[in-house]
Amino acid sequence: MAGFALMVGLGAIACAEPPPISTDLAGEPITLTISAAASVQDALQEVQVAYQDVAPNVTVTYNFGSSGSLAQQIVQGAPSDVFLSASGEWMDELAAQGDLVDGSRRDLLTNAMVLIVAQDETTVADFPDLQRADVGRVAIGEPDSVPAGSYAKAVLTTLNLFDALQPKLVFAKDVRQVLAYVETGNVDAGLVYATDAKLSDRVQIVATAPADSHPPIVYPVAVVQDSQHGAAAQAFVDFLSSDTAVAIFKEYGFVMAE
Repeated sequence: MAGFALMVGLGAIACAEPPPISTDLAGEPITLTISAAASVQDALQEVQVAYQDVAPNVTVTYNFGSSGSLAQQIVQGAPSDVFLSASGEWMDELAAQGDLVDGSRRDLLTNAMVLIVAQDETTVADFPDLQRADVGRVAIGEPDSVPAGSYAKAVLTTLNLFDALQPKLVFAKDVRQVLAYVETGNVDAGLVYATDAKLSDRVQIVATAPADSHPPIVYPVAVVQDSQHGAAAQAFVDFLSSDTAVAIFKEYGFVMAE
């Protein structure tokens, strides 16, 4: 009888619905560190809440910053399980050094560059207006380490404005600092991602950069080679393309990469 009961129990287990995540994640508590571009901060914090319903034993922590700084931290051995960059360039750097798990990389999101000013600003209506004498300082991200800054420089260069605006440019550590500078009136205008501008009711978008004025803005994501929780990290990356996560990203203005 005991043998029969055991067989019945095993049969029930075999027929049970598979869990929504890898069984590797169903045991002891796991903490994942996600290194992510500052521009996805708000969306990812909402994703974090949703992921708790899927993987309750997985604690997701974030390290937000400029993609260049985050990439350098990973190269130097800082703990990280997943890297979500606002630029393919920094992801390429890590891949070339063997710092990413083969096959884990995918393009996740796309964005646009916009010119913003304070809500009550009427002087600037388009990019050429930045040359006006009554426009003081213009903020962009640091081009060498902040993807938004690199894209902004490309936009201004394509529009033949970068050299003329050099004396006015203020360089920020990440795109959120550019947004803050405009919100507080420390600068007269700034170039940020469309998704960042959407977050603030203290700024207005006055122009969108032509799509051909800068390289495509694509956010790749991948599992870091040195992750101590490879299966859990990959499961989180997979979740970022789920219907739940996609709805959150779209709510914040992102477009999913094809």
